[in-house]
Amino acid sequence: VSIRTSSCGSPTDVNAPLSLAILSTAFIKERKMGLNDFIQKLYIYVISFQLAYRLYYICLSNRIKPCDFDYLKIIGKGSFGKVLLARHKETEQYYAVKVLQKKIILKKKEQKHIMAERSVLMKNIKHPFLVGLHYSFQTTDKLYFVLDYVNGGELFYHLQRERVFLEPRARFYAAEIASALGYLHSLHIVYRDLKPENILLDSQGHIVLTDFGLCKEGLEPNGTTTTFCGTPEYLAPEVLQKQAYDRTVDWWCLGSVLYEMLYGLPPFYSRNTAEMYNNILHKSLVLKPNVSNAGRELLEGLLQKDRTKRLGVKDDFLELKYHTFFSPINWDDLMARKISPPFVPSVTGPTDLRHFDPEFTHLPVSTSLFNTDNLHVTSSVREAAGAFPGFSYGPPADLAFQ
Repeated sequence: VSIRTSSCGSPTDVNAPLSLAILSTAFIKERKMGLNDFIQKLYIYVISFQLAYRLYYICLSNRIKPCDFDYLKIIGKGSFGKVLLARHKETEQYYAVKVLQKKIILKKKEQKHIMAERSVLMKNIKHPFLVGLHYSFQTTDKLYFVLDYVNGGELFYHLQRERVFLEPRARFYAAEIASALGYLHSLHIVYRDLKPENILLDSQGHIVLTDFGLCKEGLEPNGTTTTFCGTPEYLAPEVLQKQAYDRTVDWWCLGSVLYEMLYGLPPFYSRNTAEMYNNILHKSLVLKPNVSNAGRELLEGLLQKDRTKRLGVKDDFLELKYHTFFSPINWDDLMARKISPPFVPSVTGPTDLRHFDPEFTHLPVSTSLFNTDNLHVTSSVREAAGAFPGFSYGPPADLAFQ
């Protein structure tokens, strides 16, 4: 057996062929183990993929769709679509379904407001006086909000019928509204469109605030914004002057609504819009003597033209909560809905529509609300189809339709 010298001068192992054989066997064994591990992982991956696909298919097939509802009556109408009383076919529960036309929203460039409304609705689940969202979904040409059904009528409807409310009743409504606005502010949301038409009564007589299309999200306590929006009768002076404004615009609007409840008209109202705007900016507040001193003091604080001096500018809702006007209110009981409302709307059940405008309830319900198979796909429809990514929402399975 010859001894060979390596390039570095070391002797070479005489048993090299045997060592190579052992190494080769170990290498093959390791490769087999690796292959088996790879096959096992691939098998798990395939099974997982199949399971995920099945779950996706189940979710897709169980996804909420327009045809899951019976659409009974139109109960409201707006710029972008309609609100309908609908009954879920499986659970037989009643909902208000807001159906919006994508094409009209795009034409008016209102996508951001619609997505903001959806975002705010998803945050309302923890407050008793804000309307709740159960589902949102979309088809090629429409958006659907499935909301709490509230059939006690708009505050505007009851105020029109009764002209004014007595102070205890106005206080009760103002307290529930203030708590809802305070909650939104705590989430850095400014409502910006408080008016009697957006304030509903439920069947027990409690306030339910609705319509969040003009909300501004992400506004810190000391933050301001400049977008001109709202309803003419309730616009704050700083909004009219196109100045920067903060969350105190909501307290101005609450003051306007409270004034209307107590006196029958908004504080600076005129049929002439230009004159009304001039009144809001320059006219002094007129308070008649049929309101308590505490009520007059609250109205003066809320309807302060200088927002830096307005009630709520420092401690927001807390300044209202501890105001003398609200001293009869037990706020814990209010939040727990333990205070009996001063007025209970007369309704016999969910299909009792006496508090909705017959102008809407007499309109025919179109089959296009739930039948989307015959949609003629145009370029505008194609554009609208993908314009609202992330709009659809559904709660966890154990909370669905409860």
